[in-house]
Amino acid sequence: MIRFEHVNFQYADSEAGVTDICLHVRKGECVVLTGPSGNGKTTLIHIVNGIAPAFHMGRFSGRLQINGKDRSDEPLWKRGKTVGSVFQDPGSQFFSSEMPGEVAFSCENYGFPHEKIVLRTDVAIRRFRLEQLRDRSLDVLSSGEKQRTAVASVYAMNPPVYVCDEPTANLDGQGVKELREVLQGLKREGCTLLIAEHRISWLMDVADRFVYIRDGAIQWERTPEQMRLLPSEVMKQLELRAVQHCMPSRLSIPAVTGSPLLSLKSLSCKRGKHTIWENLNLAAWAGQIIAITGHNGAGKTTLAKIVAGLERPSKGSISLHGRKAGSSRRRKSCWYSSNDTGTQFFTNSVTEELFLGIFRTEEQLERARNLLKKLDLYAYKDAHPAILSGGQKQRLSIACGLLSDRKILLFDEPTSGLDGGNMRKIASALEDAAAEGKAVLVITHDEELIQACCSFQWDLSK
Repeated sequence: MIRFEHVNFQYADSEAGVTDICLHVRKGECVVLTGPSGNGKTTLIHIVNGIAPAFHMGRFSGRLQINGKDRSDEPLWKRGKTVGSVFQDPGSQFFSSEMPGEVAFSCENYGFPHEKIVLRTDVAIRRFRLEQLRDRSLDVLSSGEKQRTAVASVYAMNPPVYVCDEPTANLDGQGVKELREVLQGLKREGCTLLIAEHRISWLMDVADRFVYIRDGAIQWERTPEQMRLLPSEVMKQLELRAVQHCMPSRLSIPAVTGSPLLSLKSLSCKRGKHTIWENLNLAAWAGQIIAITGHNGAGKTTLAKIVAGLERPSKGSISLHGRKAGSSRRRKSCWYSSNDTGTQFFTNSVTEELFLGIFRTEEQLERARNLLKKLDLYAYKDAHPAILSGGQKQRLSIACGLLSDRKILLFDEPTSGLDGGNMRKIASALEDAAAEGKAVLVITHDEELIQACCSFQWDLSK
């Protein structure tokens, strides 16, 4: 169904790309592209769906066949009838402001009859359990709800080929389970799946082959059975995540002394007629790394924004160091790193971003150098933040928080879409911050991160 024959692609004004790709994905097969971030997985996805070189300009050579036809020079609009795409950032593929309109958009765009549009839209919404979101605008949905909407919009089009770029980056456990069931159903229907993914454990019962991409080239292929035989140390060397599903963490309250840095008392949040959560009584001490967990839409990001002083609760109080603190004081004491890193950088270089609002001393400069090296960002110290990859932007956002003088750090999905190597670097950096006496709150669905560094858990689903 998909055949790469000696395909090469190099981005314009860049050395990045892929080299001599020879790969055959058969009809009805699921092939997973894995490997370290920034090594060519997304590029291969973009070549299949036509985004490269139609949108991402560069030099293409070789031959790409889809369903027995040479598609190397096919217009992008034609490719969309055959290949459905699900991106890592769902917001980048939305065209509507309402969820039902977004699910229906692809069918409308290709001029399907009204009755068929309604039928396919309703089926996709039910399949992904989105009925309760019909009346909500896309911009108020959680990141996981947006991801499910993006998958549903492709499903409504019913293409024979699906390409997915980190489709579970922001999904909770139930969302991942539902997506796996849908992909298994698509395979049974004869659809072909090409998936770029770091979190590979959920795909062990779906994938036929795993293809390891590094330095823009295919290094090897393995079956799920062969992947399970790889020792954990080898997986770490390859910068891969675990092949076995991590059991849900049960983190108990550690022994703590003294006053908490942060205390929430009878905190409630209501938006319109919808109660997100109520009567929260929680506390965080210096040296703790707390995982804020819960299903998509449970209010994790809302809670973080309220703690950081960016939104207001409906009821209750928040105290810092034992004293009630209003929004203004919380904004000065808390660092909030959004899961949308594209909206939070303001300067012209990575170094300038790190020192925004911070006085430069030799000690701080040395800390910044060490931090950039630890997070593999030192080579980009003079680069504009806009040119960084998604994972690099995540790590820069975290670095800014760690370098700040704030005692309470809040990170929203800091490891979504990151490979195993970078996930473990983030875990180590968070442990360093906790060792400095900071309280670190991490919104996450990443069980590997929780097991790697978290000491306690706030579960908003309960």
